[in-house]
Amino acid sequence: MTSECCFDVLTEKIASPNFTIMSVFLTILSIIAGCIGLVLLLALFTKKNYSVEREIVIHRNVPDVFEYIKLLKNQDNFSKWASMDLNMKKDFKGIDGTPGATSLWESAQRNVGTGEQEIKKIIDGKRVDYELRFIKPFKGLAQAYLTTEAGTNASTHVKWGFASSMPYPMNFLLLFMNMEKMIGKDFEIGLQNLKNILEK
Repeated sequence: MTSECCFDVLTEKIASPNFTIMSVFLTILSIIAGCIGLVLLLALFTKKNYSVEREIVIHRNVPDVFEYIKLLKNQDNFSKWASMDLNMKKDFKGIDGTPGATSLWESAQRNVGTGEQEIKKIIDGKRVDYELRFIKPFKGLAQAYLTTEAGTNASTHVKWGFASSMPYPMNFLLLFMNMEKMIGKDFEIGLQNLKNILEK
């Protein structure tokens, strides 16, 4: 039910000779219930999971690139999100570059929020898997990874990926949000920053 349709129904009720405050109240309640029902119905048929991946070629050999990207602290140098709030509070736990190492952030900016990222698994020279735990402004969980693969002329293909989900009925928002484009653009910026750093 569109907002125009809702307005038309309400206008007809008010123009009716049987108009009362109670009838308007009941009409408003029925319209709200109808809109909520529509959202819940659409959410049933909307995907919950989404994933994003971007890649870039860096003209450095795999060992050099991997030794750099496996360190969580180095993400502060190339990740777009790390630079979105210069007043962001940051902390770190564990031994960087090993499973269990965790970076924590806290920002007053809503688009940065509060959360933590933990290294879950490392395949030396090939892949680092992370778990991201978002705390504020919304709780959420996501899996991320960085991979390296040898290319030609001592170059390295680097892939940065991310996968998460929205629970029902919040997944309804995915009808209006292009996560592939939103997150993908940030990955592209981060990977270009990484390339610039490592190719200096």
